[in-house]
Amino acid sequence: MFIAYAVVAALMSAVLLASAGAKFTRPKRLVDQMSTLALPFGMLPFLGAAQIAGVAGLVVGLWWGPLGIAAAVGLTLYFIGAVTTHLHVSDFKGAPPAAVLAIVAAVLIGLRAATL
Repeated sequence: MFIAYAVVAALMSAVLLASAGAKFTRPKRLVDQMSTLALPFGMLPFLGAAQIAGVAGLVVGLWWGPLGIAAAVGLTLYFIGAVTTHLHVSDFKGAPPAAVLAIVAAVLIGLRAATL
């Protein structure tokens, strides 16, 4: 189970780092999406920092399991919030990717908990 956690955490970390990078560089596609979601652009650095903190927690969680679980819980809540935000503004195209990431984060909770 630990190897499964390590592999899924590595893949999730890669996705999160790419997403956080976009939040700091603000490409047009992301700016348009934030406008659709009615989120202020001042939120982007906070959202990017939250994703980077999640990556750090998942990586350190390889050595200290409780932190990996806490990071996965935080990421699950983060992406549930993303799904809720997309659905709130009827952005049905943006909700499924966030839902998949919420599910992956929830799987990470179980994988790391199983190896404590």
